[in-house]
Amino acid sequence: MFPMVTGFMNYGQQTVRAARYIGQSFMITLSQANRLPVTIQYPYEKLITSERFRGRIHFEFDKCIACEVCVRVCPIDLPVVDWKLETDIRKKRLLNYSIDFGICIFCGNCVEYCPTNCLSMTEEYELATYDRHELNYNHIALGRLPMSVIDDFTIRTVLNSSQRKNG
Repeated sequence: MFPMVTGFMNYGQQTVRAARYIGQSFMITLSQANRLPVTIQYPYEKLITSERFRGRIHFEFDKCIACEVCVRVCPIDLPVVDWKLETDIRKKRLLNYSIDFGICIFCGNCVEYCPTNCLSMTEEYELATYDRHELNYNHIALGRLPMSVIDDFTIRTVLNSSQRKNG
């Protein structure tokens, strides 16, 4: 009979603990429901992206050695690398490099595995156009650095929810 009593006590403790967890999660839900909506006037107010945000890819033409590692690690073989073999110096010469951001999934594998660090992720997230062919960036367009949201004096920056809690 003693094991049966301890079994009921354990069952009762587990039931109380589960009810407490459900009550805590319900309180969190209710606290979020009572908030007023925050409306961001998009072109004039922009969110400051987090440090780990993966935006548009920036490319430095001078650092690239045309090794095509970025093409091999890309899950959809997206970067297009055109090169010519210089027979007199036995090296590849990069002619053209392009990425179509209409297809890119922004996984960041090309940036992670690039041996010369010629690729990096920027904080630019505004890649909207009316024609999808405008999203095909060549090495010249990839080389332009976007203006930082923090440095743009015409825009009022808004912290996202995780930055409001920390800062």
